[in-house]
Amino acid sequence: MAASHRLPAAIRAPFEARTWRAFGYVLIGLPLSVLWFALSVSFVSAGAGLLITFLGVPILAGALAMCRGFGAVERARARGLLDLDVAAPEPVRGRTGGAFSWMGAMLKSGASWRHLLYAILHMPWAVFSFSVTVALWAWGWSLFTYPLWQWVFPAWVGQDGIQLYGDATHAFYLDAPFEIAVTSLIGLVFVLIGPWVLRGLVSVDRLLVSGLLGPSRLASRVTELESDRGVVVDTAAADLRRIERDLHDGAQARLAALAMDLGLAKEKLARDPQAAAVLVDEAHGEVKLALQELRDLARGIHPAVLTDRGLDAALSAVASRCAVPVSVDVDLPARPVPAIEGIAYFTVSELLQNVTRHSRARRAWVDVWRTGDRLMLQVRDDGVGGAGIGGGSGLAGLSERVGAVDGVLAVDSPAGGPTAVTVELPWRS
Repeated sequence: MAASHRLPAAIRAPFEARTWRAFGYVLIGLPLSVLWFALSVSFVSAGAGLLITFLGVPILAGALAMCRGFGAVERARARGLLDLDVAAPEPVRGRTGGAFSWMGAMLKSGASWRHLLYAILHMPWAVFSFSVTVALWAWGWSLFTYPLWQWVFPAWVGQDGIQLYGDATHAFYLDAPFEIAVTSLIGLVFVLIGPWVLRGLVSVDRLLVSGLLGPSRLASRVTELESDRGVVVDTAAADLRRIERDLHDGAQARLAALAMDLGLAKEKLARDPQAAAVLVDEAHGEVKLALQELRDLARGIHPAVLTDRGLDAALSAVASRCAVPVSVDVDLPARPVPAIEGIAYFTVSELLQNVTRHSRARRAWVDVWRTGDRLMLQVRDDGVGGAGIGGGSGLAGLSERVGAVDGVLAVDSPAGGPTAVTVELPWRS
């Protein structure tokens, strides 16, 4: 561990890069905010005043476009200095692609008006945060380092030190060693509390940037749903390819071999009945294997026990086929909708397969319960641990499938174990 990490956070804060980046953000923010405010108010006022003529519309639309450009600068500034990554709002597009269509879309864009609101609100806040920050920084560091530059007063100013009080007959200067030490301690207090005050101030900037300069909740939700739809489509296509491959390589190949065996048995039936009987017996075995593979394939698509008896019975059946002893505890007041029930079943099935293949566990546990409007699943084992969602693992694909229905998958698997995978799914009954 680095030596700086052994120091208390209060002592590290004044020297951390995060603090100085925030300080730079506040210093740069005041002149930029004044510029944004002046330009935005000027152009919007001019456009609003000229709305009685046609000229007001393009001026107002151009002012809103300018505010969106200001927002791009502010997002870049927040990304570089505050480590705050805010996505750009949805672009403005007219229906026809012409200038009039673009101007209408710009005037109707909620994101554009939010950028204007940011330019107006941020200026007074920037004045306040700049004043407080610079005052704390200047007083703190100057008083803290007072013992180093106190000599300037008698040498160049003609007085003994900082003057706290003075009138026509009396004056009090900070020039005694004790007074200098106390002054330095007061400065140290300002130096230590300054970064925390600064972080509180820039947290307001974070809220303003993320709340006013990013995409709207509706646009974010549309983007999320589009992404989830893509995941669902890709998952469905992958499942169809898997089913086609299993049919082609498994049951279809066995049925083709069965047809050949029956053809040979038919040819030998008249002249060699005993050989024909052997071929028919082999064909009978092939039929049993093909039927078993078809049952397994059907169970992989949607098991009948899940439809007929619900999650408790279906997961108990999966646990009975697992190579590791599995305890199943399902506590649900009712059955969720078939779509959520199916996702829950296949999620637990995949997790138990991972336990069998990778965990080297001696035992596993499956718990299913409902909390509010969420269906909770947890699969635990006492294996070696080390599982994770990243790195292209199977858990990454499983997390995407769960996320496609507004679910969440969390993995707790330290090296050496144990492993606990918790899944939240929306409850719809």
